[in-house]
Amino acid sequence: MAGAETRPTRIWRGIEMEEASVIENESIAGEKGLEGEVEETLIDWKSLWKPMAVIIGLFLIFFWLPIDNSRFAGAVIESLALVKWYAQEHVLLCLVPAFFIAGGIACFVSQAAVMRYLGPAAKKVLAYGVASVSGSILAVCSCTILPLFAGIWKRGAGLGPAIAFLYSGPAINILAIVLTARVLGLEIGIARAVGAVIFSIVIGLIMYLVFRKEEQEKAQAAMMMPEPEVERPLWQNVIYFVTMVGILVSATWGTPAEPVGVWNAIYSVKWPLTGAFAGLLGILLVVWFRVMAFKVVLSGAAVLVLALLFPNEPLIAFSAGIIGLTIMITTTRGETETWFLSTWDFTKQIMPLLFAGVIAAGLLLGRPGSEGLIPSSWVSGLVGGNSLEANLFASVVGAFMYFATLTEVPILQGLLGAGMGKGPALALLLAGPALSLPNMLVIRSVMGTKKTLVFIFLVVVMATISGLIFGNYFA
Repeated sequence: MAGAETRPTRIWRGIEMEEASVIENESIAGEKGLEGEVEETLIDWKSLWKPMAVIIGLFLIFFWLPIDNSRFAGAVIESLALVKWYAQEHVLLCLVPAFFIAGGIACFVSQAAVMRYLGPAAKKVLAYGVASVSGSILAVCSCTILPLFAGIWKRGAGLGPAIAFLYSGPAINILAIVLTARVLGLEIGIARAVGAVIFSIVIGLIMYLVFRKEEQEKAQAAMMMPEPEVERPLWQNVIYFVTMVGILVSATWGTPAEPVGVWNAIYSVKWPLTGAFAGLLGILLVVWFRVMAFKVVLSGAAVLVLALLFPNEPLIAFSAGIIGLTIMITTTRGETETWFLSTWDFTKQIMPLLFAGVIAAGLLLGRPGSEGLIPSSWVSGLVGGNSLEANLFASVVGAFMYFATLTEVPILQGLLGAGMGKGPALALLLAGPALSLPNMLVIRSVMGTKKTLVFIFLVVVMATISGLIFGNYFA
């Protein structure tokens, strides 16, 4: 019949219907899958937002840079001038020797020895006594103490003793205390000395109590560590570190206020004294560190020739000595290479943050005696009298401003003449030398944000309270 389908036709139509049904089912399943699952994005905003925010922020800063503003232009010049002064006066003479000492601590001092005298489980009188005394002997600024602080912290020193060492280094400076008493008055000199000693111990103890649980865990972990092998006896390490500290202290010995007395006598022979310590170091390198004698002789001869050719430019001979020491310890196999690598680790961790902090401090406050973005008249106008606000403001400004060793005294002399109260003056003296913006950035990289904020808070609060008490009695 004409309307009847043949068998092959029926089979072919059945296959087509089955295929259409399969396609329809797959389409429905695909639509359901799209409804149930959303395709994941390729953009990871958690990792992108920080660098993007930095780039956008820098763009906006440079886009709206007020280069036509005279105060801003002057502040930029001040920040660059402060960095130049810092590089000339502090990097070679202060920081580089401090980096080598810190590298030596990390390399040659056993963790067991640090834990015995400065660890969380050490006797408090011994630990805080050693920390405060050793810090005060150095007589360095708030930045130079940082590599040494990082060195003992890395070797397992307890938080409290390490903080006492960190504060006492720049704050308990015998020469600065004597200069303070002679220029600013005996009572403020005595108050600075007593306050600095008390601060170093009290702040260290409070830091220990705040982070006591962490310190106890640290002490227990240290007890499980095996005693490391020591290549030389303790007395040899003591002589080595005394020699290195002797180079640091003698090379950075500041000009006394008056050209008389013991301090001036030491200042007059600071470079021969530095050379004597350097010669002793050369002997130690040959005898104990297996450096070839001809390397020491050649380096010493080069330094001596430069010192004689340029007697008024001691940095030339000192720089040659640093280069010679670097060559000697990097070309001698063994522990001297480890010493250099440890020194380099501290250098690359600390130096960029220090320079960034110095630039920021110069931009905001300028060099001592100069203007930054913040007018100095605002500062002097807010520290008159002995109110809580004046002492707190002096403490905060002192904490963020960078003071080289001894420079705080003439600055305060000018502020006192402009009407600054004695209480705020003491508050600035107790907070300023121990803290600075560059100092804060480095401390944060060493022990973390939380501990750094607590340390800054304690210094500012205690300096404010000390200023209030002192100002009430010696108004």
